[in-house]
Order: sequence, then structure tokens, then C-alpha cells
Amino acid sequence: MSEQFHCWQCGKALEALILPMSRREECIACHADQHVCKMCVFFNDSGRGDCREDRAEWISDRERANFCDYFKPAVGHMDNKNMANAQAMAEFAELFGEVPPFSNKAAPEKAESGKAADRPKTAAQIAEQQLRDLLGG
Repeated sequence: MSEQFHCWQCGKALEALILPMSRREECIACHADQHVCKMCVFFNDSGRGDCREDRAEWISDRERANFCDYFKPAVGHMDNKNMANAQAMAEFAELFGEVPPFSNKAAPEKAESGKAADRPKTAAQIAEQQLRDLLGG
């Protein structure tokens, strides 16, 4: 099988998975149900847990096995979610000039003479300096 499925909860690869996936399928590592909304390609992870399939019935518990006829397991679901989360965290940290969590980069040096002046200023730093010059501070 060329498709690699991962547990939606722990991320472990689901070995010897038979498709179509049974409602009783579970992860051998964490014993989480796998025929769940969070494992489906139609799951909308926007915070409300909506389904992108218009004809699907409402499922109240997105982490429990269900009988949805539109269920289609997501390939590499856990990897894509983790990558998107890590990228968002890195962009957020970069916005504030910090080292992103789980980064291999060293922490930026605090106000070392010469090194900070060698780096070009960002647009935000230039705007801040212009504001300080304007206000005399």
C-alpha cells in the first residue's frame, strides 16, 4: 500500500490497515478510535469541528468512532497538521524577533556591540526609530 496513514491522536503509523476502514479500527499504540471525524479528510479543524461534507450528519463527539457514510481517512494527516502548526509558531516567533520553539538556531545575542548594527533593520524597526525621533524619545 503506497498510502501511509497515521493515528490522529499520537501520530504513530497505522500498519496493516485494511480499507475501507472498519468502525472498530483503533491505534495499537494509544488505542484511540480511528474511524473518527478528526481522521477524516472532510474534517474542518477551524475550532468548531465542522464537516466540509454538506450531506454528512452532525457528529457530537469528533474523537469517538462513528457511522458516517462519508468518512474518508486522511493520508499523512498528523504530519501535515504538525508541519502547519510548527510553521505558524515559527512565523509568530519571527514576528517578535524571537527564536522559534523547536528550532536549531541559537538564541539571538542581546545588544552586543557591533553585531546588532551590522544587521539591516526591519521595516518595523525603522518605523519605531522614526516614531522615537519624531517624539524626541
